[in-house]
Amino acid sequence: MIENQPAEAYIAHVRASDQEIQPLEDHLLEVAEISKKLAAKINASEAGELIGLLHDFGKYSTAFQDYIQTGTGLMDADADVEVVASKGKIDHSTAGAQWIWEALSQVGANGEGKLCAQILALCIVSHHSGLIDCLKPDCINPAEINGFKKRIEKPDDDSHLAECKQKAAAKILDKARQLADTAIIPAMYKQLWRLDQPKQHEQVISNTIKQFYFGFWTRFLFSCLIDADRINSSDFENPHQAAQRNKPVSWDIAVNRLELFLSEQQSENDNLEINAIRRDISESCKSKSQGPQGIYKLTVPTGGGKTYASLRYALHHAKKHGLERIIYIIPYTSIIEQNALAVRKAIERVGEEYSWVLEHHSNLEPEDQTWHSKLASENWDAPIVMTTMVQFLETLFSGGTRGVRRLHQLANSVLIFDEIQTLPVNCTHLFCNALNFLCAYAKTTAVLCTATQPLLDKLKAPEKGQLLIPKENELIDDVDELFTRLKRVNISDKTKLGGWSEDEIADLALSELDEKGSCLVIVNTKNWAQALYLKCKGKVDKDSLFHLSTNQCSAHRNELFDRIKWRLKEKLPVLCFSTQLVEAGVDISLASVIRFLAGLDSIAQAAGRCNRNGLLPTATVHVVNPAEENLDRLIDIKEGRKQAERIFRDLNGKDVLDPEIMTRYFDFYFHQRTDQMAYPLTEKQVGRTGDTLLNLLSENNLNNGKNADMLLKQSFMTAGNVFKAIDAPTHSVIVPYGQGENLVTELCGIAKPFDSARYHDCLRRAQKFSVSVFPHVWEKLCNQEAVHPIDDGVYYLDKCYYSSEFGLSTEPVGKVEATIL
Repeated sequence: MIENQPAEAYIAHVRASDQEIQPLEDHLLEVAEISKKLAAKINASEAGELIGLLHDFGKYSTAFQDYIQTGTGLMDADADVEVVASKGKIDHSTAGAQWIWEALSQVGANGEGKLCAQILALCIVSHHSGLIDCLKPDCINPAEINGFKKRIEKPDDDSHLAECKQKAAAKILDKARQLADTAIIPAMYKQLWRLDQPKQHEQVISNTIKQFYFGFWTRFLFSCLIDADRINSSDFENPHQAAQRNKPVSWDIAVNRLELFLSEQQSENDNLEINAIRRDISESCKSKSQGPQGIYKLTVPTGGGKTYASLRYALHHAKKHGLERIIYIIPYTSIIEQNALAVRKAIERVGEEYSWVLEHHSNLEPEDQTWHSKLASENWDAPIVMTTMVQFLETLFSGGTRGVRRLHQLANSVLIFDEIQTLPVNCTHLFCNALNFLCAYAKTTAVLCTATQPLLDKLKAPEKGQLLIPKENELIDDVDELFTRLKRVNISDKTKLGGWSEDEIADLALSELDEKGSCLVIVNTKNWAQALYLKCKGKVDKDSLFHLSTNQCSAHRNELFDRIKWRLKEKLPVLCFSTQLVEAGVDISLASVIRFLAGLDSIAQAAGRCNRNGLLPTATVHVVNPAEENLDRLIDIKEGRKQAERIFRDLNGKDVLDPEIMTRYFDFYFHQRTDQMAYPLTEKQVGRTGDTLLNLLSENNLNNGKNADMLLKQSFMTAGNVFKAIDAPTHSVIVPYGQGENLVTELCGIAKPFDSARYHDCLRRAQKFSVSVFPHVWEKLCNQEAVHPIDDGVYYLDKCYYSSEFGLSTEPVGKVEATIL
């Protein structure tokens, strides 16, 4: 055992490559400095510094030092068998939390010290697990309800606090006392008090919102600690990384490049009226970029050039306010690839050392990444980040430490939400509260981009949280006039009593193809896409017929998109049957569109795939209702269809795409779904009915321990564990399409123990050749023995179950032409 070693000999980490030691004192001081800098984003630098300084305070214990020296080979493992068996069992995160609790919890006459101490201690005890529960929901053992209290009262034999206080470096203890003895409580409480103001933009802050803000402030501070710890540990392991982090951003360079690009584009495309409208939109965004920070709307019809207009706003706004980054939050990975290409085309130059644009999504192949972009992906440390709404929501609300690490990067930033209407309904109140917090307290600006603005600032239960958007914060001065100028299609309501048969819809599609030259049919379910494709097969040239669905891997769909675009450019016939994946943001334009009845926002997005560039005087989107359609698994579409029917009945000659009509639609839609917006939870998830994720992250007033003496009562870990940005578990399987078959062979050939780097490179490449399937489909595939394991959680599909026309099938494609899923 190690006894009374000098302070500088205590070890934080041992580098795997050369056995170099990182002294614990160095690690604590360096993490404290980084955490201090990051926490300054919410004016909490002292808090960030203190939790960074004490997060690994428990590593001063003899138990931990014996463990790390034995585990890394610095000490003979035979010296103590118990040490070898203690891997992962030595608590080194409680001691620092207990130190803070002892020093601060009794400060102040009104509990301010207790609240601040709980926040700081919570961050420290959670820095390996993710934020723990302050109160655990409905535990069988009542003694287990007060999760945080139990942790902070952990016996000294397990936390080693007394030993660590005796052995810690004098510099660490002196610095900790200095921070605790100064104005840390008043400094923290001043920021927390700001969250408790009675009004914000003339709107009363309810107790639910206030408690959510307290919890979210804690999560933000936790993010600072997690990123600081991971950065320091990673840079010790890979010293060359340190110099590449936090490169200063010169927005002047990007602004000048974009302005030059736009001027060149203008000179090339002056012949189309629609381009003049797009320039006006872009100029309006540039003009409004000089305004104050806050939450803004960019309401532009599909095809109005939102990508470059929003980029122009973001770059000029970031330069004006000295912001750190621009983050695009996009619903689908296919649109990320499309938008990233557009942005790179405008502002990147060949030969630059670092990319301006970081794509953070699963489809990115390793050969498209540099080691620097991989490093930046860890915490979104890049000037322009493009990510998905799923990853954004997981950063805000998921459990563990990986997602939350990026949370602080949302501060001092411009957030561009593309197609904001795709926000999951059950996340509405959570999203609104988090975004309000960031924009009010973390120097964030948000822009909500869409042709169909949801009423996130006019919800039926504002006391649970809604966006705070001043009326003047619309980047387009006259939205109604803009929609009139950009009108390129008419919506034809062809719904009828009893609905349309399969033959009737196919005949309409063939008629439109014959008359217009191209037609896109967007359906709500995969079975209808396949059935209509088969119905038209043999009646048109096979090269002109296309089918698109998520049963096809993204590499398959991208090849089909390329063929469709080429044929349209060459004025060759195209008839495409697709699920709704083609709607939001996909840059494709056909002469005619047929849309199955769905929500008005879906119909408007479908209209964006018709006559997109105004090459025709006008075009038509035909809305039809199929005679038979099972939407039981598609609740959003089912409810949207119901409210769209109501709107169509009451139009009285008005254009269905009129912003006023869209507002009425969302008013109906949100009113019907008010009870789903706080993320309702099931009894299986939390042991009781009637609870919500919003409640767990705010008052937690359904908890048996709601009267506990702790001031924060959130069930952070429970909430993080049950949160899913997409409310349906899926299984991914690698499919034998194109290079997918070779990748499966390569993955299966990597011998165990795995060559980790090669294996994960293969997995990343395989993302473009994978399909996500729902549980009922997965069960069918397993029953057919159509999926085979490569490793835990990694599967591949038998080649007999992948169709060149439809993608993944639950029946051998050699036996049947297609299987409807």
